[in-house]
Amino acid sequence: MHRVLQAARLHLIHPLVILGIPWLVVSISFAVNVVVWHLTPAGEDENSFSGGVLALYFTVLAVYVQAVTQLLPFAMGVSLSRRTFYLGTALVAVVQSLFYGVAIAVLVAIENATGGWGAGLDFWAPAVFEADNPFLQILSSGAPMLIFTFAGVGVGVVHKRWGQGGTWGLIIASLLFFGGLAILITWRDAWGSVGRWFVDQSAATLTIGLPALVALVIALITYPGIRRVVP
Repeated sequence: MHRVLQAARLHLIHPLVILGIPWLVVSISFAVNVVVWHLTPAGEDENSFSGGVLALYFTVLAVYVQAVTQLLPFAMGVSLSRRTFYLGTALVAVVQSLFYGVAIAVLVAIENATGGWGAGLDFWAPAVFEADNPFLQILSSGAPMLIFTFAGVGVGVVHKRWGQGGTWGLIIASLLFFGGLAILITWRDAWGSVGRWFVDQSAATLTIGLPALVALVIALITYPGIRRVVP
């Protein structure tokens, strides 16, 4: 466990990278959205919301890609095993996701108390991601973050293992998979069934259960890959 904590601390060598940059990016996105909502009638529609908070999630994904590509060789150089580095990274991902969930829950409370920052803006927990109580809000905002953290680890592993060719191969394979899935659903005329399935699920299932499951699957797929990464 001591070695795992050592691996986890590697991610905090430059806290401005792992913590500061994601919040800087989403703060810019938030500022732009606030200005737009104040200058337009977008907030007059109760069903309107912004997807700008995704800037935080995608920036975290990029940070974890860099964590694997840049920190893993250093960790191996100081005699930390790939397994130990992975477990330390997973620990940081879980704690960071929980921390971000708490931070977003606080921002959601402020957002609701100020009437959407005085403009009806639904930014920090758009649509189904807004929960009824603070505890569920933490989980609803933090669980999806797990997907992005472990996806970042996965992309980093692919890049370290197979280089740029592997990264582009992963992107192309993802496009083919999801594109093929869309074609299959369209061919079977099943979009209505897919939509009904999502509508029938509870908000907790969509925002907590499914993201946690997807994150677990990505983590399980990524773990064998990191065991074969070379510095």
